[in-house]
Amino acid sequence: MSSFVERFSLTGKTALVTGASKGIGVEACAVLADAGADIAAVARDPDGLAEAVDKVQALGRKAVAIEADLATSDGPVDAAKAALDHFGKVDILVNNAGITFVESLLDTTIEHWDMIMAVNLRAPFLLARTLAPQMITRKAGKIINVSSQTSVVALDDHAAYAASKNGLNGLTKVMTSEWAKHNIQCNAILPTVILTPMGDKVWGDPAKGDPMKAKIPAGRFGYPVEVADLILFLASSASDMINGDSIMLDGGYTSL
Repeated sequence: MSSFVERFSLTGKTALVTGASKGIGVEACAVLADAGADIAAVARDPDGLAEAVDKVQALGRKAVAIEADLATSDGPVDAAKAALDHFGKVDILVNNAGITFVESLLDTTIEHWDMIMAVNLRAPFLLARTLAPQMITRKAGKIINVSSQTSVVALDDHAAYAASKNGLNGLTKVMTSEWAKHNIQCNAILPTVILTPMGDKVWGDPAKGDPMKAKIPAGRFGYPVEVADLILFLASSASDMINGDSIMLDGGYTSL
């Protein structure tokens, strides 16, 4: 048996990370690079992408910034093709990019609903569909979909977001059903509130955040690096027998 360092190593691997310009995405780029992976960082914000690339290169790995609008039908496909053109292969896909609008069901607009579905659900499908053929050819691949606790536990004012993430969980299972035979492992991570810029915006007010924390046995919200560390595990050979799972990262919230 190989050592634990070898089992968690990503040396020689290439990862595409969406939403790479901030929060969980930029942290995932750094953590995966620290384990040996080269990184294709995908997002809309060029300044944030530059930060992610700098962090990866400071760790001695290669990186490319790919600007893409994942709300469009062409953006995810073009981003995947750009990563393949640059590195020749993508071993690990991290579908991390996500958006939301905090509004009640009655106030949810068609435009917001469609945009959330495009970024949170359609983009992961398009990226995976574009990258899976070369994974199938090489008989190896990892697809990690960052979903949400809200996909399984109702949260007011997040109807479209919850629906998109629930769909992502289902998509993960069908990916597993169709691609596991090609040695491709597909899993979803379901975090509770994570202290990203989006998390701070929604939950930063103690009047709203404190009651939510009170429901979490751990008594706190999560940090981006904690999600990134789970991404690393699922990207490594240490997790090869985990496939089609939806893994809670919620401080015990759903255990109650």
